[in-house]
This record gives sequence, structure tokens and C-alpha cells, in this order.
Amino acid sequence: MEKYDLLPQQLLHEGTCESNNFFQPEKPNNKYFFTVHDIDYFYDLLNITLNQNAARKIGFPLSEVLIDREMIIADGTMKASDFALKNGISMNIAGGTHHAFSNRAEAFCMLNDQAIGAKYIQKKGLVKKILIVDLDVHQGNGTAEIFQNDPSVFTFSMHGKSNYPFIKEKSDLDIPLENNTKDAEYLSILKHILPKLINQEKPDFIYYLCGVDVLESDKLGKLNLTIKGCKERDRFVLQTCFDLKIPVMCSMGGGYSKNVNTIVDAHANTFRLAQEIYF
Repeated sequence: MEKYDLLPQQLLHEGTCESNNFFQPEKPNNKYFFTVHDIDYFYDLLNITLNQNAARKIGFPLSEVLIDREMIIADGTMKASDFALKNGISMNIAGGTHHAFSNRAEAFCMLNDQAIGAKYIQKKGLVKKILIVDLDVHQGNGTAEIFQNDPSVFTFSMHGKSNYPFIKEKSDLDIPLENNTKDAEYLSILKHILPKLINQEKPDFIYYLCGVDVLESDKLGKLNLTIKGCKERDRFVLQTCFDLKIPVMCSMGGGYSKNVNTIVDAHANTFRLAQEIYF
């Protein structure tokens, strides 16, 4: 999508980031995918031998370039996890592939980047308990399935009740929102739930999926947040992580407003706030 090129350009142009703030991920060793995804599924994906029905659910024509991109996104989240542990926060301009299940792909998602990142830092012995805060407009159904029997990763998804996926998985905590939910109600729920959840679970690390498809202008969302409300959502999450000294890694997730500048501005707000709060 165009936003992945425009976002870093905007951040550099306005001075929020400098060129040395960015890093370039690459294709990682396949072993990192096996902590999350079934081996047979992964190699069917890699060799482009998924059956027709399974491939159709991806939404894109399957290709070597597409698979390479997905692997590189996952590496970006793994590397960003290391950066967050050192610096308190890090960002993946892409990522948020939360519809990827352990054994199947859905809705443009083939390899679940935050799930892979979570198991990566756990396997390195760097953290024990992880909280995934998924505020994309769509439920993180793949993430919920992957960690359904793993108490070391708590999955929290706050999403549109009547939006995709129409058959939801069970996260550890799901907050389904009615159509046209506006800023005040959304922020009230989030500000009530998140601190209690952190106090209850006591995570060592937080993954934040900060999709901007919650905006009223989004073509695929059914919520009614303004740009200001979306920014306040990000401010609250990041400030909470900062105040509690919990490292946070952010994947950008969805954003499908008709005007690409709206998408870029909303995503850029997350970076602007990270700079303001942390640095």
C-alpha cells in the first residue's frame, strides 16, 4: 500500500524522525516462524503450494514477492522488539498481521508478526509475561487462536462488534464495540480497562497494534473516531507504558480511509507521540 512509502517520508520531512532512527529488516531464519506456525503450513506458503481455497482467503494473489515481504515484516517486529527492550519503545511501519492463524492465512495476513515477536523474546529469556493490546477495528482472531492455550501471552482485542471477522475467535479479553462508537465512549472504555488489565496481568512487555481503521473516514471500519480521538487513544496507551516502565513495540495495522493523507497523518501521530513521550 502507498502509505508504507509515504509514512517514513512524512516523518523525515517534518523532523519527527531522522534517517538513523530507521532500520532495514531482512528475511530471518525460518526457525523463528516455527514457534508460532505449523511447519507444513509454513512450507506450503513458502513453496506456494497452498490449496486453492486456502490461498483465496489471503485476498492477494500468492507470489514469492508477497511471501518474502511477509517474512521481512516479521523480522522487523522481532528486531523492533529488541529495540523496545533497550529504548522503551519501537515501531514497525508495517506489521499487525493479526489475522494469520497458526495453520492458515486470512485477510492479507500470512505470518503473525506480533505473535512471532512475542515468542522470539520469550525464547531468548528476555521476558516472561506479554500483553498484546490490539486496537485495530478488526478482531485479532489469528492472534487469539495462536495463544489460546498459552497463559504467558494475554490477548486483548477491542474491535468493531459487527465487522470482520464475522465469526470471532476468543481472545483472553474481547471488547466488541457497536457501530458508530465515537471518541468519548471509546476512550472511556479503554481508559477504564487497560490500567486494570496491566495491574492484573503484570506484563514484562506490551505489543500494541495501533490500526487507524477506527477512524470515521475508514472504508472498512464501522467506528466513528476522529483523528483527535485516535491520537488520544495512542497517547493513553504509550503514556501508560512509559509511566509503568513497560517496553512497548508498535505495529501499525490497518488504515483504509479514502484520502491517503488522512491515513498517513493518523499513523504519523503514533510516531509523533512516541517522540514526545519517550525522547
